Amino acid sequence: MEKRFLIIDGYPESSRIDLEQAGMQLAFKLYAAMLESHLPGALYDVLLPSDFGVQMPDRKKLAEYDGILWTGCNLAVYDRDNPSVQNQIELAKMAFDIGIPSFGSCWGLQISVVAAGGRVDPNPKGKEMGIARKIIKTAAAKGHPMFEGKPTVYEAFISHDDITTKVPEGGVVLSGNEFTSVQALCVHHKKGVFWSTQYHPEYNLREMACLIIARADKLIEIGYYQNQKDLDVMVDRMKELADQPGRKDLRWQLVIDDDVLDPKIRQCEFSNWINRFIIKN
Repeated sequence: MEKRFLIIDGYPESSRIDLEQAGMQLAFKLYAAMLESHLPGALYDVLLPSDFGVQMPDRKKLAEYDGILWTGCNLAVYDRDNPSVQNQIELAKMAFDIGIPSFGSCWGLQISVVAAGGRVDPNPKGKEMGIARKIIKTAAAKGHPMFEGKPTVYEAFISHDDITTKVPEGGVVLSGNEFTSVQALCVHHKKGVFWSTQYHPEYNLREMACLIIARADKLIEIGYYQNQKDLDVMVDRMKELADQPGRKDLRWQLVIDDDVLDPKIRQCEFSNWINRFIIKN
């Protein structure tokens, strides 16, 4: 029986245009590619909840899906004056109520937290960008199905300004690092379960390089790069390594290993979600 998914891409249209102009694939396309690589032939619909006039699915329509996938997004989940934010939170609540399994990254994690009664705020340490370093699995992650096959310490692609400041009841923190204490989370709420990561398993090195281009002005302003030339050098090296992943010199210079480059390791959490909630059901 064919499985059907709803991919939710909350980026506003103007933000999607910015990403494409920087050479990056849109968030829903990255998730669609990840889904296809782990479950060939899977069917999916795409929801763009920040677009004008969008029709949000009702309870009956949502219940038709076998799983819900939440991409990253540049909105702030605590911006309740934005109707798209509120609509997405309500949709996540409905999924919990129906019992549809969900998986998400970055924005997806934050949506799961707020929909289940937790809290998200701006990170007082600022923006975490590029590669999240030295992420460590918590004691709760030992034996947890989300992290089966994942290294105890690993690194991952990341870009975010906000963090979980209150884990909801039913939430289990599975990994964190010095910059962000909640890097991976499992939330059991009502009838549903939501696995999520603050980092981006759907990204690859080339997409991360393009995102740096898209965020160049801000990254230079906050000190990630001294100037545009520094940023360009980094982007060029990242693209070179994307094309030649066996380059020892570039791996060493960029401090990048297989946990970042190998999709089997990088997307382990998503693969485990597919196996546990989709294939076995």
